[in-house]
Amino acid sequence: MKAVTWQGRENVRIDEVPDPAIKEPTDAIVRITSSGICGSDLHLYTVLGMFMEEGDILGHEPMGIVEEVGSEVPNLRPGDRVVMPFNIVCGSCFMCRRGLYAQCETTQVREYGKGAALFGYTKLYGHVPGGQAEYLRVPQAHFGPIKVPEGPPDERFLYLSDVLPTAWQAVVYADVPRGGSVAVLGLGPIGQMTARIAKHQGAGRVIGVDLVPERLEMARRHGVETVNLLEHEDVVKHVQEMTEGRGPDSVIDAVGMEAHGAPFARLAQQSIGRLPGPLAEKLTELAGVDRLSALTTAIDMVRRGGTLSIIGVYGGQVDPLPMMDMFDKGVQLRMGQAHVRRWVDDILPLVSRDDDPLGTEDLATHRLPLHEAPHGYDIFQKKQDGAIKVILRP
Repeated sequence: MKAVTWQGRENVRIDEVPDPAIKEPTDAIVRITSSGICGSDLHLYTVLGMFMEEGDILGHEPMGIVEEVGSEVPNLRPGDRVVMPFNIVCGSCFMCRRGLYAQCETTQVREYGKGAALFGYTKLYGHVPGGQAEYLRVPQAHFGPIKVPEGPPDERFLYLSDVLPTAWQAVVYADVPRGGSVAVLGLGPIGQMTARIAKHQGAGRVIGVDLVPERLEMARRHGVETVNLLEHEDVVKHVQEMTEGRGPDSVIDAVGMEAHGAPFARLAQQSIGRLPGPLAEKLTELAGVDRLSALTTAIDMVRRGGTLSIIGVYGGQVDPLPMMDMFDKGVQLRMGQAHVRRWVDDILPLVSRDDDPLGTEDLATHRLPLHEAPHGYDIFQKKQDGAIKVILRP
């Protein structure tokens, strides 16, 4: 089959690789019909490449049609239309029984001290082949895959794999008061859906902050107040002035480790990324540093007694945080990998509605055949051609 494989820093290509096969009785084989390129994939494309191996199959936002199931997968049959959550979970361990699916103990990658295994996301998370391919082996298929109805286009359901549950959790963790205010930093795919979900769940004011014109325009289409980072010398002060001088009740950081406006940390990331693999791994594990512009902006911006929700990915080990300011302001902080299956029952009825209240069909800007994946990665990373969300179709 054909698959998108990692070949090195900012280098992916389409390769012929062996077709997947059933290995465990809880496996399934799915023929992929759509697969997203995620902002997290761009971390592998650049700063986290040292944890990849040449030929690794990328992708953790897939959906498709079941082709084959193992003997212990009673809930699926060939022909079912399914979406695969990006985290691979058993549904029955200590963590899963508590809804903490991202910490599943059955698939936990203990060798590297991480949580549940993920599709297509480095040896740190299980080295499981990803879904930017024609076919995908799905472990733990007795619980993981989400069956969705026939009829509506893939985009109605594809984002159940990652974008929508991640955004939903970000809003839940932000604890926005009914009628209250929330600022969303970063209007990529996660930030876009986070802003829409915050409005849907009753936030009175949703303020989106970004610097890419196309992202700002998309957010405005969905009723979000927008702030262009480049138009304000002090964006924190500006947003505080918009919220009676206090700052928003909640701030959601949907940017993460590669924030704009951190030149020294960016240089450190780039320098480590160009070192030989084992040395780069060790330095990242012990002395990695993130570009913290978005996080420190969020800390400064939120009102006293407010809540910070971090859904952007961070990976640094020695990140300096303004702990004195956080303590003084009484800031609450929640973060973590999305527990996808925990939120599906809330989201699936919304994406199944004819009126599409979350605007799932207004997120993808590029729909490309699988063989154009290298182009998709390039324009997404460089924010060219208005790229906000790229979907690949085998």
